[in-house]
Amino acid sequence: MAKKKELLSCRGVLWYLVFCGFAINYMLKINLNLTIVAMVVPRRNAVTITGTECAKDISGMRYSNSSLPVPSSLPQNKDDDTYEDRFAWNEHQQGLALGAYYWLHWLTQLPGGLLARRYGTKLVYGLGNFITAILGFLIPFMTYYHLYALICLRILQGLVSGVVWPSMHDMTAKWIPPNERSRFVSSYLGSSVGAAITYPLCAIVTSAFNWGAAFHVTSLLGVIWYCFWFFLVHDTPQQHPRISEEEKKYILENLADCVHEEETSIPWKAILTSGPVWITIIAQWGVTWCLFTLITQAPTYFNFIHGWNINTTGIISGAPHILRMVFSYYYAIMSDWLICNNKMSLTNVRKLATFVCTGLQGFFTILLAYSGCHPTLAIVFMTAGMAVSGAISASTLASIVDMGPNYASVLLGFSGMIVIVSGFLSPVVVGVLTINNQTVAQWRLVFIISAANSFLGTAVYLLFGTSKEQPWNKYGKSYKAKEQEMEKLTTTPVVICEEKKERT
Repeated sequence: MAKKKELLSCRGVLWYLVFCGFAINYMLKINLNLTIVAMVVPRRNAVTITGTECAKDISGMRYSNSSLPVPSSLPQNKDDDTYEDRFAWNEHQQGLALGAYYWLHWLTQLPGGLLARRYGTKLVYGLGNFITAILGFLIPFMTYYHLYALICLRILQGLVSGVVWPSMHDMTAKWIPPNERSRFVSSYLGSSVGAAITYPLCAIVTSAFNWGAAFHVTSLLGVIWYCFWFFLVHDTPQQHPRISEEEKKYILENLADCVHEEETSIPWKAILTSGPVWITIIAQWGVTWCLFTLITQAPTYFNFIHGWNINTTGIISGAPHILRMVFSYYYAIMSDWLICNNKMSLTNVRKLATFVCTGLQGFFTILLAYSGCHPTLAIVFMTAGMAVSGAISASTLASIVDMGPNYASVLLGFSGMIVIVSGFLSPVVVGVLTINNQTVAQWRLVFIISAANSFLGTAVYLLFGTSKEQPWNKYGKSYKAKEQEMEKLTTTPVVICEEKKERT
């Protein structure tokens, strides 16, 4: 029995379930992004070239905006004379439907971190995904009822799932020793795999059945995952009934200096007025706006501009997420090597990662903006832009933990509450710019705005960013006692603190 437990430890089981949990979370978040292509009535001239500005034949010759018929070999949407299961939504209405998920998604980011500290990640993280999945079953019914019913349901889904990301940091701190933490956080990259699977999965299910089935399948997967999560996961090693004594002892001994059972009040004033926290948030805003634009709008862009059908769009939109996960994993290994071998300071490693995930992402997005009617270039630049964004695991996402590990879930929730706003602003901007005007020029503006956000975030973090542990991280009863001593001795304690940081 002992050998079987060593073969797959409880930490190993937790890694797989967290990985799948984030995959499910993204499936439920972005399933509408692709499926909406099959939900909307194509333009009446969709069978002609006027529906797509950059349609090409097999030889790659560009057609002008005339009424020339599209060659039969060109991927195109299935023509249906009735469109009984489709809706006449314009670009603005589609933008509302796509962005609704994020309208209140920010509101539960901070509560997610606080609830996890109080009730445990098992309950908060699990129910966040489970309830979102249950609501997903209702999407077809609400859509047929009215567009605004769909929007309200998506708002509710976003509100519930907002607790998922910030809540996980609390469980990571209680289960994973520092020397294993980087590898465990790679389970968060399940979000990229979920995104990669969702696009082709929804395309296949929609083509084989109907667009409503795509929502049912993704929700069913969420319910199945929750059953495993409910029975196999526990908030702490002490609560786990099947953990071996060896594994429990190993975890508790290695976390003895990191996890404090004593509940301390949160230093809200210090956090809210912390310059490094706001600088990190600005950088994260830049990478998130650009990433959300690429994730949310890629299917619509390739459908309207390059004239691809739902199956082709699904494959092209999903593939970059796999590369993002692979890039993130190996970049994290390189970052850990730079830190462990003293090649770069912790702050400089984070700045380099921010330059890669935010700055390079903006650069590739600019190239995408000017790729024009060259689908191959568009695919390459979009893929590259999404892939390099994977360095965020060694950038601002890690920097939040560096600055305040004792309040990691709270910091991530506070940051997410602000950054997630870009998730619904981006579709609104796209809707305003492209309504009844699906042209290369208008989409170029969309991508330029996204790149501008990235460049701003990069510049701010490179100039002012830091990953040093902040003084308020030690807030609590013990810190308050030392605070009085620091008023008398203003030099010595600082030196000691800096020496400890260097050793860390």
